Amino acid sequence: MALFESKAKTTSAKSIGPTVLRTQNVAKELLSIAKSYNTKPEMLDFNILDVQTYTKAEETDTEWEEISNEELYEIDKETQLLNPSFQLKQTYEIEIFSKTKNQGTLFKDMKIAVGANASKCKVYLSIAAGSSVNFDAGLEKCLLIEINKRKIRAGILINIFDEMVQDVVSKISAKVQVAEELKFGKNETYLIAESLEPTATINDALFLHYKKSQNVDENEKIDYASRGFIQSVKKDEVLIEYIKPQEGKPGRNCSGEFMQPEEPKVSNIATFGIDDTIKIEDEEATIKYVATENGYIALENNTYTIKKEVNIEEISFKTTGSISSGVDSDVNIVVSESDTFKDAIGTGMYVEVTEIEIDGNIGSNATIVAKKASVAGQTHKNATITADKLDINIHKGKAFGKNIHVTRLEHGEINGDIVEVTQAIGGNIKGKEVDVELCTSHVKVSATRRIEIKKLQGSENSFTIDPLISKGVKSGLSQNKEEICALEKEIKELKASVKKYKATVKEGMPSFLDIKKRLGNYKKKGVMMPESFVKKYKQFQNIQTKLKEHEERLAIRSDYLLLQTTKTASFQDNIFDARVINRDRWVGYNEIKFKLVDPPVELIYKPEEGSQEKFFSLVDLGEGNYEIQATEEEGLKD
Repeated sequence: MALFESKAKTTSAKSIGPTVLRTQNVAKELLSIAKSYNTKPEMLDFNILDVQTYTKAEETDTEWEEISNEELYEIDKETQLLNPSFQLKQTYEIEIFSKTKNQGTLFKDMKIAVGANASKCKVYLSIAAGSSVNFDAGLEKCLLIEINKRKIRAGILINIFDEMVQDVVSKISAKVQVAEELKFGKNETYLIAESLEPTATINDALFLHYKKSQNVDENEKIDYASRGFIQSVKKDEVLIEYIKPQEGKPGRNCSGEFMQPEEPKVSNIATFGIDDTIKIEDEEATIKYVATENGYIALENNTYTIKKEVNIEEISFKTTGSISSGVDSDVNIVVSESDTFKDAIGTGMYVEVTEIEIDGNIGSNATIVAKKASVAGQTHKNATITADKLDINIHKGKAFGKNIHVTRLEHGEINGDIVEVTQAIGGNIKGKEVDVELCTSHVKVSATRRIEIKKLQGSENSFTIDPLISKGVKSGLSQNKEEICALEKEIKELKASVKKYKATVKEGMPSFLDIKKRLGNYKKKGVMMPESFVKKYKQFQNIQTKLKEHEERLAIRSDYLLLQTTKTASFQDNIFDARVINRDRWVGYNEIKFKLVDPPVELIYKPEEGSQEKFFSLVDLGEGNYEIQATEEEGLKD
C-alpha cells in the first residue's frame, strides 16, 4: 500500500500540486492519481526522491533486508540471483505533479523510449530519427534521471543490471557537447540493462526429414500429380532426427523476477525399428538415423528400411502420381501393366529413376528419365523418354540417349549416339552411328559418322551426314564464327594503326635524330636543354612505343585467328571418313546428303532405282570442289 504525504492541496480539478508517496508500483500510482483527478496519466510527471532496495534469502519466515546501491552490483549470480528462494524488490519515494508547458525543455525535441525484450532480460534506450538536443552542462545527469524514470514507470529495477547505462549517457552527452546541437539522422538503440536470460526448455521432437516437403510459391499452383509415392534417399543422408528433451536453465529479469523454466515435455520417443540399411548417430542433443546406401525409404512392420526395387502395376495420377527419385538414386522400378488397351505410365506422369522396366505402354505427355529404360509396349506420340541405355518396342514419341534400340519406329523421333532400329516406318533418327535393319518410306536419318541400311523397301527417304547434329557442336561453331569475325575486325584496325605509326616514324626520323644529337651536346656541355626539344623527343619516343605495342598485338591476334580458323575446319575433320551404306538395292526415290561446315555447302546424291551401289562418301576434288561418290570402302566403324 502506498504511503501519501501531501505537500499541497490541489486547487484545480485537473492541476495536481506536488504529492509525495512511497510505492513499489509507480505506474499503478500514476494511474490511480490521474483517475482521482479526472485526468490522464500522460499529463503527470514525477521526481525520484529516494530508492530503497530490499532482498530476502528465503520465501518465508525471513525479514526483508535493505541493501545499498554499492552492494547491489556485488550480488552473487549463482547463489543468490539464480536461487529461486532469493527475492528482490525496490520501493520508490516519488513526487508526483502535473506537467507544465515549460517543463522538460531540455528533451522537448528528443524522442526517446525505454523498452525491453519479451523476457525483460534486456532493456534498451531508443532515440528516434529526427530527434535533436542542445548541449547543457547538466545534460548527462538529466538524461540518466530521465532514463531511470522511464525504467521505473515500466517496472524495471534501477541501480542493478545496468552497469553500462552510465557509459551510454556519457557517450551521448559527449557527442552533444562536440556538436553543440546534435541531430539524429537515423534511429539509434543502446543496451542500458542486461540481467540473466534463462535458457529455454526444449521439448522432445521427431523430424521425418525423408518426407521432403514440396516448396510451392503462394502464387504458383500445387502439382497434385507429385504426391511422393516413394521417398528417395542418398547415402549418409539424415532420414529421421529425434531431438532429446533438455531442461532449461533459470534466469532473473530486470524487474527482479526469478524465471523458472518449464519441465520438458516428452511425447515423441521413437517406437519404430530399423535394419542394417540405416545407422544411428547418438549425439548429445539428438539421435540421428542415417542412410547407409542409396535407394528409397520404406516402413514395413514398423521397421524402417532402404530398398532399391519397386514393383507396381501402373504409374498414374490416381495411383502413385509422378515419381522423381533422381537418376543417381539407385531406385529401380518395374511397371507390370501390360494390357495393350491401357497405359502402364499414365497421361502427364513424370518418372525419374535409375532404372525402369515398363511392360506396357507410355501415355500422352508422359516423361521418363533414367540411366537405363525398357518399354515392352509402345510410346505415345507426345511421350518423351530419356536414358543412357534405352530399349523400346514400338516408338511413336521422342527418345534421347546414348545407346538406343527400337524394334519398330512409327513416325517417332530418336536422338542418340549409337542407334539401332529393327524396322523404321517413317520418323526422324539422329545419331553418331545409325543402323536400320528394315527401312520403309518417309524416314529421315542424320548421323555424324555412319548410316547403314540392311534392307530398303521404300522411298522418299533421306540419309544425311551432318557434323553439326549435336546442339553443343552447333553452339561451338557459332561461337567460333563470332570470334573469327571479331578477330578479323580487330586485326584490320590494328593493321591500319601500324601503317599510320610507321609512316609517322619514317617521316619524323630525321628530325628525331637531329634533336637527339643536339640534346647529347647540351648534356655534354652541362647546359640546360630547351623544353621544346625535350618535349618533341618524348613525343617521338611515345609514337615508337605505340608502334611496337600495336605490332606485337597484331602478331598475337593474327596467330589466334589462325588457330580459330583451324578450329573451324576441325568441326568437319571426319566427314571424309563418314559413310552412308545400303546393303540392299536402291528402290524408289531416295536422297543421300553430306553437309560441309566450311564452306557451308550441302551436297545431294540421288541413287538410281535398281542400283547396287552400297557405300557412299564425300570426296575432295580440289580447288574447293566436293562430290558424293560411290566407293568400295566401308569407311571407319568404331
